[in-house]
Amino acid sequence: MAPSGTIAGSGGTKAASAARVDWVDYAKGICIIMVVMMHSVLGVELAAGETGFMHVAVAFAKPFRMPDFFLISGLFLALVIDRDWRTYLDRKVVHFAYFYVVWVTIQFGFKAPAFAAETSWHHVGLLYLESFIEPFGTLWFIYLLPIFFVVTKLTRRIPPLAIWLVAAALETARITTGWTVIDEFCARFVYFYSGYLFAPYVFALSDRARKHPALALAALATWALVNAGLVAWGASEWGIVSLALGFAGACAIITMGTLLARAQWLNFLRFCGEHSIVIYLAFFLPMAATRTLLLRTGIILDIGTVSLIVTVAGVIGALAIWRAALRLNAHFLFERPDAFWIAPRKAGPVLQAAE
Repeated sequence: MAPSGTIAGSGGTKAASAARVDWVDYAKGICIIMVVMMHSVLGVELAAGETGFMHVAVAFAKPFRMPDFFLISGLFLALVIDRDWRTYLDRKVVHFAYFYVVWVTIQFGFKAPAFAAETSWHHVGLLYLESFIEPFGTLWFIYLLPIFFVVTKLTRRIPPLAIWLVAAALETARITTGWTVIDEFCARFVYFYSGYLFAPYVFALSDRARKHPALALAALATWALVNAGLVAWGASEWGIVSLALGFAGACAIITMGTLLARAQWLNFLRFCGEHSIVIYLAFFLPMAATRTLLLRTGIILDIGTVSLIVTVAGVIGALAIWRAALRLNAHFLFERPDAFWIAPRKAGPVLQAAE
């Protein structure tokens, strides 16, 4: 155990079932902040009609931002994939479906008046129904994740290498149909499945980084230069290159999370990782409110600075909403009520265990 009381990284996925893994929370914290940053920066730049210095950070993170998130999401699947279907669906499908329904309804509540002003309230109703087929806004991740969980369990009898090769081929094919579920499934499943399939190697990578921090830092510096160069040259979107950069970036974030956990630095990142689903669900509201306020008032002229402030507001604002919900007994916003469990409820923190 690490001094902080969480697993230091050795012992693999079986040890992880007993407690949180410190570097995983750091890695998830980095990922969720990058997600908020992407939505914040691109939203500000679209509204302002110009780009700022934060655009460079978003472009740099694009090759690995979501690959790492999906890889970590599959990391502990081996611990639960043998559960009976009822329990499995409860934890891996119903759980995320509940939060999708709740938060897509909340998002529509805020955006419906603007939609109605452009078209009609009848059209708004149709858009709401369509959101259960075509994921709405920022919520596509928790829409797609249950699909990954189900597909992985259904295909357990198929040789894993065959599945991985097909998934890798789908990623490199750059499939674009216009349907988010299809396109993102093809682009992201290989990373989720790799987290599930190669979990022991991921933990071994973390162990090596923890034991050899100087070598890990040198590897991170090399990766950063290569990733930045390929992004600048426009090569990061090429088929095989994008796959390689996705895995390289995921390894880099895992290494970075391990080094931060080893030094116990930037504990705020770890806290964000522990509550990444809270931030993911709620950041849209403080992000949009801060963006509108800053752009309409014009009190800050630099778009990069505005983007940075909006990013910080999105993260901190989401955590503030979560704390306020707990104090106001609005637990249903972030915890699934008993009525929406189809299997016996497990002990312990609902959100953390289910992530």
